[in-house]
Amino acid sequence: MSIEQGNIDRTTVNSFGDEWAQFDQSELINQEWETMFQTYFGIFPWDMVNETSEGFDMGCGSGRWAKGVAGRVGKLNCIDPSSAALNVARRNLSEYSNIVFFEASVDAAPLAEASQDFGYSLGVLHHIPDTQAALASSTKLLKPGAPFLLYLYYSFDNRPAWFRGVWKMSELFRAGIKVLPAGVKSIATDILAALIYWPLARFAWCVEKIGINPSAIPVSYYRDKSFYTMRTDSRDRFGTPLEQRFSKAEITEMMTQSGLKDIKFSDSEPYWVAYGIKA
Repeated sequence: MSIEQGNIDRTTVNSFGDEWAQFDQSELINQEWETMFQTYFGIFPWDMVNETSEGFDMGCGSGRWAKGVAGRVGKLNCIDPSSAALNVARRNLSEYSNIVFFEASVDAAPLAEASQDFGYSLGVLHHIPDTQAALASSTKLLKPGAPFLLYLYYSFDNRPAWFRGVWKMSELFRAGIKVLPAGVKSIATDILAALIYWPLARFAWCVEKIGINPSAIPVSYYRDKSFYTMRTDSRDRFGTPLEQRFSKAEITEMMTQSGLKDIKFSDSEPYWVAYGIKA
C-alpha cells in the first residue's frame, strides 16, 4: 500500500532509499547489533507489551530495529515513505510472519487512531519538515496508556561551547556533501568515516582503556563500533538533505503537546532517547 501526504521532504526520502540500498545492515550482526539495540530500547517498558500487542515502527528504514521487536509482539506495522527502504526491510525481516509493511508518510499512516498498543520512531522525525506535527501524527495512533519510544538528534544542549563549535564547523562539510549525487555522496562520506570517525573513535577507545572517560571526544560513541557502522552513520549525518536538532526541553515539550505523559529520558548516548505514555 502506498499513501503520501504533505509533511514529507521527498529529497530526503530518496536519500534514505539510496542509503539503505547501500547499507542494508547485513553486516550489522551479533553483539554490535545487540549493543546498539539496547542503547535505544534499554529504557523501553517491555512489561507493557506482550505476544498479543500490535504496534508500529514509524520510519522503519532497513528494518534493523524491527527485528528486535517483532519476536516479542503479536503484530508490527512497519511504515516508511521510501519504497527502496521497504524493499530492504522486507528482505531483512522475511523470517517474520507478523509484520505488515506500509509505504506511507507519517501523516498518512493507514492505521486507525487509538488502535496501537505501542509505537516507536528512532532517528526519523528530525528528518521531517514539521517534527512536532509528525510526532502528533504518530501518537494519535496509540491507545491511551500505550508507550511510545522516540529518538531525535540532540542540539548539544548538554555539551560545552567548544563541542558545539566543532559541530558547527562540521556543518560546512554537510552543506556541500548533502547536495551531491548519490554515488559521489557515498564516496565523500566514506572518506569522512575513514579520516575522521575511525581515528577519533579508536583514540577514544584507547583513552577508555587507560581509565579515562572518553565522552568529551567527538564521535567517541563509535569507539566500540565497526567501520561499517561508522560508514553508515557518516552517510546519514553528512548526506541527508534535511536535518533538525532539538534540546531535551524542546523534546519534552513536543512529547507533552503530542499527548504523552510520564516522559523518561535515557541518560547515555545517543542523545536524546525518550519514551512517554499516551494520556
